[in-house]
Amino acid sequence: MTMQNRFQAALFDLDGVVFDTEPQYTIFWAEQGRLYHPEMPDFAQRIKGQTLEQIYSGYFAGDLEKERAGITCRLNEFEQHMDFIYVSGFESFVASLRKQGLKTAVVTSSNQAKMEQVYVRRPEFKSLFDMILTAEDFAASKPDPDCYLTAARRFALLPSDCLVFEDSINGLKSGRAAAMTVVGLSTTNDESVISPLSDIVIADYEHLGRLQSMMNLE
Repeated sequence: MTMQNRFQAALFDLDGVVFDTEPQYTIFWAEQGRLYHPEMPDFAQRIKGQTLEQIYSGYFAGDLEKERAGITCRLNEFEQHMDFIYVSGFESFVASLRKQGLKTAVVTSSNQAKMEQVYVRRPEFKSLFDMILTAEDFAASKPDPDCYLTAARRFALLPSDCLVFEDSINGLKSGRAAAMTVVGLSTTNDESVISPLSDIVIADYEHLGRLQSMMNLE
């Protein structure tokens, strides 16, 4: 695979893009939905791709605001026991990008506390990336483009130099708003759902399909 003269950086969301963690989060948030929003049987689907702040402001305001601390405590405990399994083919894919000179970064709405768990469970994680940006590094959360524009600035690159890899609706919108080329992963949502917000869709990094062709030809 060659990507010379087109892209200079690959910017990856974390959950559902680097790690196949979305099924685990679905279990956690489905349980919170049953506890606090039984009127929303699809609660776990509704909040996919949202930051914790967005979930709280949208679904745990008013009388439920007092429940936030308990949910946060349970979430922190849950994340300490999560399995951080790479999306199929990710490690070899990102290694090939770095070998060809592309910069690589994680751009995630996860906070530093969660990332510390990642570093413990996956000691090699930091070595895969030139930069890791978390919720503490930008002012506005996805779907605002600030996170991806911040990554481009730190690499001293233009948005057009960057590829964004995303799985959630808010993440895809963020990459679009940043005017970057967006690769959607159908790990969280069906291809039909994310296609309108993606330049190309892949299932994982083993089956690149048209993505490889696009990178080779342009």
